[in-house]
Amino acid sequence: MDTNEEASRGLNDIQEFLYQQAHLRAARRRVADFTAREPGLTQDQRTDIERWYLAEQTYVARMVTEHIAARIDVVEQRHRARFGHWLRGTLTAMILITAVMALCVTVVLVGAS
Repeated sequence: MDTNEEASRGLNDIQEFLYQQAHLRAARRRVADFTAREPGLTQDQRTDIERWYLAEQTYVARMVTEHIAARIDVVEQRHRARFGHWLRGTLTAMILITAVMALCVTVVLVGAS
């Protein structure tokens, strides 16, 4: 792996980490706001709710990410299949054009002699 690829991968990892931390910070704010509005909760209950909510948010984020990754894989496979079909068609056309040109050159050379 060259330096540019390594730097790009490192930047992607940093971006992913920062996005994940921002998501968790927002989730912490939401659950803290929710538990603050409920006056009858003990500190242990607030902590349990916050822990459950953050775990649930992490689970949902993972599920969404896996779904998106699976869809990307499907789309990439379809694209590869279409591109392969197009490439085979192009190769066939190029071979046909080359054969026709060779035939034309042969006709011209035979006709000229």
